[in-house]
Amino acid sequence: MKKSLTAACAALAIVACGSLAISPPASAQSSVTVQTGPGGIAFGYTDGYWDQGHQWHAWQNAQEAARYRDEHKDHYYAWKHDRDADKGWRERDTWWHH
Repeated sequence: MKKSLTAACAALAIVACGSLAISPPASAQSSVTVQTGPGGIAFGYTDGYWDQGHQWHAWQNAQEAARYRDEHKDHYYAWKHDRDADKGWRERDTWWHH
């Protein structure tokens, strides 16, 4: 009984270590998440974005900006947000409420 319990524990340890060895490290994953639903991005610019709660954010990286630009061309502006008098917040354009 003691030998079979030891063998079972050893087999479980080998399986657990094996699954860790074939999993890619978190840093190797290259997914970029850009939230565009409720509470997400309202307007994107080259230097960052306004969220729907009227808070300014810088892009985390160039991939995040490019993904938003590619997927939401109607709400991305290819200039810095502070070019405009309203700093890029488009009061009349609340497209996410529609």
